Amino acid sequence: MSADPPDLNSALRLQGAAKHYGSRHAPIKALDGVDLAVPRGHLLGLIGHNGAGKSTLFKLVLGLITPTTGQVWVGGTEVGGANFREARRHLGYLPENLVLYDNLDGLETLRFFARLKGAAPAQCGELLERVGLSAAGRRPVREYSKGMRQRLGFAQALLGEPQLLLLDEPTTGLDPGAIRSFYAELDVLRARGVTLVISSHVLAELEQRVDALAMLANGRLCAQGSVAALRGRSRRPLWVHLQAPAVLLDTVGAALGGLPATLQRHAPDRLSLSFPRQHKLALLGRLAPLPLHDLTLQEPTLEDLYFDLREAA
Repeated sequence: MSADPPDLNSALRLQGAAKHYGSRHAPIKALDGVDLAVPRGHLLGLIGHNGAGKSTLFKLVLGLITPTTGQVWVGGTEVGGANFREARRHLGYLPENLVLYDNLDGLETLRFFARLKGAAPAQCGELLERVGLSAAGRRPVREYSKGMRQRLGFAQALLGEPQLLLLDEPTTGLDPGAIRSFYAELDVLRARGVTLVISSHVLAELEQRVDALAMLANGRLCAQGSVAALRGRSRRPLWVHLQAPAVLLDTVGAALGGLPATLQRHAPDRLSLSFPRQHKLALLGRLAPLPLHDLTLQEPTLEDLYFDLREAA
């Protein structure tokens, strides 16, 4: 029997979702008891090593496979339930390796996918313009570069004005300008209330853009939350890099007043301090009155957090 539906404020909800393969006595646990909720209009970054379970999670949400145990809901509708066929029309999906028909041109490709999805063909030209392919709309797809194919794939994911977008490595092959345009388009979609789930190995891209992260490791959800919240769980020290006259840097240790910090002198006018996160405000308060030339605070990167939290799980 299915569990009660989740709060309708969740665009996506997984409750105890698991997918096992192989025998009952020695199952391969591609996904193992994942609980996850994504509020409407949020951007969730889904990260993990190859084989962590990201693609399996996407397949469960799309209804391509059924969970071994647990439930999955999209906008309050249970995946695989009686009403899911209609709910799936409001899903958009960009796979990591999108297969296209090389003999079709870009516009024909979108019209083909529009017919499959039951979306209005009239929006195909507008979508080509939104992804920067209007000038190439009548060129055969076989002449498209990797980045152009990726943008065409993004356009097909936007067919039907989906309310939930699943994007698997969406910036692969895109140049820096196209990446900026891609995320600008995501900002527009979020402002309209569209919910986004992005799976990516390019962690630096996600760090400043997501509302929250979900970290998968070996089929299990090892951590979830905002980047700030995950940083708060990390055991890594913070760093402060200072630039000031040498005679001033000679006195920094005394100015800290016993706060725990490790000092590293890189040059007569450059000094770095590492210290536990819980002393950040106190340490910055001791440094603020000093006539420094420059001060830079360095937080752990998202890559640092991923490895820390994966090991701790």
